[in-house]
Amino acid sequence: MDQKKIGAFIAEMRKARQLTQHDLADIIGISDKTVSRWETGRGMPEVSLIIPLCNELGITATELLSGNRASDNGVSKNVCK
Repeated sequence: MDQKKIGAFIAEMRKARQLTQHDLADIIGISDKTVSRWETGRGMPEVSLIIPLCNELGITATELLSGNRASDNGVSKNVCK
């Protein structure tokens, strides 16, 4: 896992949803500084936050941990539930 790549992906998906770091943090119950650390590659989401984060960003856990959207090669695109 490349923390910087994952962080950039989180930022990209957050911005695509027109959310600020503060908005995303409030929704999943963390500080905006935590979101900033993720997006700059200085930290990773805790396991307990992966599903809420994926749900809010409209991505799968696989996409989150790979740092990019799944292609149309048969990979499941179901959002985490």
